[in-house]
Amino acid sequence: MEQQAVTPAYVIGVDYGTDSVRALLVDARTGTEVAQAVHHYARWKTLQYCNPAHNQFRQHPLDYIEGLEAVVRRVAQTVPAAQIVGLAVDTTGSTPGPVNADGVALGLLPEFANNPNALFVLWKDHTALAEAAEINHKARTWGGEDFTKFEGGIYSSEWFWAKILHVLREDEAVAAAAHSWMEHCDWITLLLTGGGLASFKRSRCAAGHKAMWHESWNGLPSEQFLTHLDPKLAGLRNRLFTETYTADEVAGHLSEEWASRLGLTTNTVVAVGSFDAHAGAVAGEIEAYSMVKVMGTSTCDIVVAPTAEVGSHLVAGICGQVDGSVIPGMLGLEAGQSAFGDLLAWFRQILEWPLHNVLSQSKVLTPELQAALRDEMSDVLLVQLSEAAAAVDPAESHVLALDWVNGRRTPDANQALKGALMNLTMGTNAPQIFRALVEAICYGSKQIVERFEAEGIPIKQVIGIGGVAKKSKFVMQTLADVLDRPIKIAVSEQAPALGAAIYAAVAAGIQPDVLAAQKAMGSGFAETYTPNPARVADYAARYAQYQAFGRFVESATVSEQESGAKDRHAELAEASLPQQ
Repeated sequence: MEQQAVTPAYVIGVDYGTDSVRALLVDARTGTEVAQAVHHYARWKTLQYCNPAHNQFRQHPLDYIEGLEAVVRRVAQTVPAAQIVGLAVDTTGSTPGPVNADGVALGLLPEFANNPNALFVLWKDHTALAEAAEINHKARTWGGEDFTKFEGGIYSSEWFWAKILHVLREDEAVAAAAHSWMEHCDWITLLLTGGGLASFKRSRCAAGHKAMWHESWNGLPSEQFLTHLDPKLAGLRNRLFTETYTADEVAGHLSEEWASRLGLTTNTVVAVGSFDAHAGAVAGEIEAYSMVKVMGTSTCDIVVAPTAEVGSHLVAGICGQVDGSVIPGMLGLEAGQSAFGDLLAWFRQILEWPLHNVLSQSKVLTPELQAALRDEMSDVLLVQLSEAAAAVDPAESHVLALDWVNGRRTPDANQALKGALMNLTMGTNAPQIFRALVEAICYGSKQIVERFEAEGIPIKQVIGIGGVAKKSKFVMQTLADVLDRPIKIAVSEQAPALGAAIYAAVAAGIQPDVLAAQKAMGSGFAETYTPNPARVADYAARYAQYQAFGRFVESATVSEQESGAKDRHAELAEASLPQQ
């Protein structure tokens, strides 16, 4: 009897990172990666709408739209459009932006096109330090439910409500025009499917981990709490959402407009959006009590556990614990570091200062040679630093660093903290400082692992994905030595995009569920870094010094969160005084 041929079925995972967007075309049955494309955001590349000195990082929706069209059209032309049955989007988070009643991002309207407050507030934006402190203070003192308890008990300036409150206070025009707010992953999904805000399916992982959504209190924090926090939030809850959906569910189909713009068909299913770290964990073949470390500019450390085993236990000091946020039917737990690759990039920028500010004054080199030299040096600098740092004898260098240049995400969020260096001498050189920075990000990772285990969540294996995991053997070997654990590295170069594709395959009905899709479509592991016994004891001693250094700096640092909150409380008190 002749066997019937199986119709080919492909899905596209779209992964929005901090600097660029990627699309990955995948065979929905086998996980074979057919085509990929990358687009760097034009406006973001020149840091338009950003002010790093004030921790302001905003992104324009046009960067997202232009990138979406560029990468999806490129991969979609590889196979017949009718065979592309599903698409899913993951993004950074929390990256919320204001929208009007039609779901149009305010930044796309002429009157707001160049207003940073009308754009998407990137995850690493920390302008809402005071607002986060207020949320934490009032959540504990207002007399009702502590809505931060499923967010590790400490709300961060990186997250949804703090950012919204900051913008509403800072910009009356945006506050008046913003009918609602959407996470980046939700907004792109709405854009692709069309339809209205009222019926749109919001992401469970975004809402639960960043917006204090929980089914036990019927969705978002109560109207009473939000108006107690600030009257400017009155009514917003009703214009947001109550229900949330897991990333394997169908959000809709491509609209006619976007099917045409992307070279696809309206039969293409669009899955509910997700965060990049959660999608990456799925591609990293996460299983119960594994920790998938998504290592890029920052890290997100994702753990899943059987919901029944964790029960009602609250894990203190992490970013959140949400049922179904990573794998439906399991509890997703998230932690992470606000700077990982960003810390190393910061040091590179310090060293490159002469290339950008002195080289242009050269009377020897032409402008063309200057540009060529800048490009060449930038390309090889981190590679050369890594090789030199790996050769440093730790016994000859006592430089110690803290990795808090962008604050501390976990354990126990405090985005007001700053990085620091100690034990510098006249003999200290760049490779020694670089090695100390690499060690610092690894010590920060160790603190997270220790917090999970202290809270009763065992970490049975560690899996690395992302740019740093794939590109830096020095960092990964140091991390294995510091953690004193093997670290498996996923094969896929585009793990979050592959994870999004896995969600899309389930939503499109090609795979029955996420666990089955993982087994069928996962890329496997390229290599494993094992601890070097000769280094483990040395790093354990230096880790104790890192912890002591951190305690000292934290105790000596005047918390901008606390001072900002005090200033805000004083403003509110003054505003409530009777006028003379």
